[in-house]
Amino acid sequence: MVFLMSDLDLPLRDRTYREPSSPHVVIVRGRELQQALEHVAVRPDCRAVAVIGTPDPAPDVRVLAGRRVLVVDGDRTRLRDFTEACMRVEAHVEWMRTDRPSIDRLGAWALPVGAVVLAAGQGSRMGSNKLLLDAGGKPLVCHVMEAASEGGCHYVTVVYADSAVQEAVAGGATAVFNPAAASGMASSLRVGLDAQSEEVAGALVMLGDQPLVGSRTVEMLLAAWRREGARPGVAAAYGDERSHWRPPVVIDRSLWPELMDLQGDAGARQLFDRHPELLDTVLASGRPDDVDTPEDYAKIVQLFPGNPARNP
Repeated sequence: MVFLMSDLDLPLRDRTYREPSSPHVVIVRGRELQQALEHVAVRPDCRAVAVIGTPDPAPDVRVLAGRRVLVVDGDRTRLRDFTEACMRVEAHVEWMRTDRPSIDRLGAWALPVGAVVLAAGQGSRMGSNKLLLDAGGKPLVCHVMEAASEGGCHYVTVVYADSAVQEAVAGGATAVFNPAAASGMASSLRVGLDAQSEEVAGALVMLGDQPLVGSRTVEMLLAAWRREGARPGVAAAYGDERSHWRPPVVIDRSLWPELMDLQGDAGARQLFDRHPELLDTVLASGRPDDVDTPEDYAKIVQLFPGNPARNP
């Protein structure tokens, strides 16, 4: 939940002007900051506070210790002073020097998203681990990781079964082992969701063999999901048929318990096929091509600079 404690008209999903009973973040104008600090003092489930326009002088902010804090102000001196006050109490501080923060920037802070890259498949039709095939000088799975990170995901988790995948993603993402990978995609989805931190409000589920999706598609999906009125799931659609969606898909945390009960190899599609009313689609500019066969790879690899088509 996003608790707006001031007269702020921010079209964010799950926004409320009433005190929520569940975990939440607060967005407040500086002139009402004292009220927000009193709220934080009695609500341990208030995980973060954004302050738009800082007070001068900075008040006692010790209750913000250990929490995420976003400081927004167009005045350099006030921004610096308040940010330093928060740092002194060991809050996790971000800041924006502006009088008019963008809704997308506030949304990204208030509703963090973690990417779950499913990279534990067997690749039986390829004959080798397709995720490690070279495209433009790096493994296919690394292109997917980069799209997630550059598109705005706060965290990137790669679910793997082959230790070579773990080695390939080292340093670029958190790698999580799925011991039940042979049971199908649903098990990897469960492992990836279980690895997300408490502050993550949604998960972007991506396939490790879709190197052409691109960061722009990720950015569009996140922005659409964070907007007021968006459904719990937002997926990419290609061409003229919005109803024919393919991963990536952003999934609100409220749906994760149902995903944890899934079995087999269909992943989140099982849920959205049963409940299409839970899913919005966004026309995407990238390409959803995945790599299942040597022929697929030969086609895709030609699109990367310096990579002639070749058999794996």
